[in-house]
Amino acid sequence: MALSDEDLDRYARHIVLREVGGPGQARLRAARVLVVGAGGLGSPVILYLAAAGVGTIGVIDFDTVSLSNLQRQIAHRTQDIGRLKVESARDAVSAINPGVKVVAHSLRLTADNALDLISGYDIVADGSDNFATRFLINDACYLSKRPLVSAAVTEFDGQLATFKAHDKSGTFPCYRCIFPEPPPPGTAPSCSETGVLGAAAGVMGTLQALEVLKEILGIGQSMAGRLLVYDALATRFRTIAVKPDPACALCGPAARHHDLSHHRLFENPQP
Repeated sequence: MALSDEDLDRYARHIVLREVGGPGQARLRAARVLVVGAGGLGSPVILYLAAAGVGTIGVIDFDTVSLSNLQRQIAHRTQDIGRLKVESARDAVSAINPGVKVVAHSLRLTADNALDLISGYDIVADGSDNFATRFLINDACYLSKRPLVSAAVTEFDGQLATFKAHDKSGTFPCYRCIFPEPPPPGTAPSCSETGVLGAAAGVMGTLQALEVLKEILGIGQSMAGRLLVYDALATRFRTIAVKPDPACALCGPAARHHDLSHHRLFENPQP
């Protein structure tokens, strides 16, 4: 489908980029991106993808907006307190770019629904706030052969990487190659316990959106095989090369995880 006159005006600064142009903008419009979490990371991801003209954005979040969210979760407003985050995010997208379709998934991602949900999209952006969900998303993306752009932030620090170990055109690690197993429950403090500088979450979420756009457009150097570490207090970025782990339980030669059944142990722990 050709770009309309309104599209040409709206996306003019994209279209003049040689790396994007009209064909690239058409790829963005045809893309389907799933964003897990409409919080501090997911908010800037959702807003920038919408502004860029990504055609379909799925948003998974079962939480409602609270006052304490507004310090960093910029997709929501004071009048949204008490509303489902997926509904508030959908309204924010509509205000920026009414041509973008938002699919609201007000539910918890589980081993029973992850593969079906993720298989319906081209690429996934993980903005979740707990290790159990992060490992579930990684495993589901690998099994579904979907690229995963993952970001994390705590206090004044952030991390960013793209995972596509399923892509045999290169030698890429998955999330488990860096972090083999989730930490024991209760050992990793939450954001509410440690705090987070709101703008630091914005930096990481914006970088995450950028990497999603690069993957859709096929431009630049992918973050697959690299881990970006951000220190907000020192205003310092460093990039670490990461390789596949031959002993990885998911993507290694002797992998023992071939489905998501092992995640049910975390979702339904034995008494």
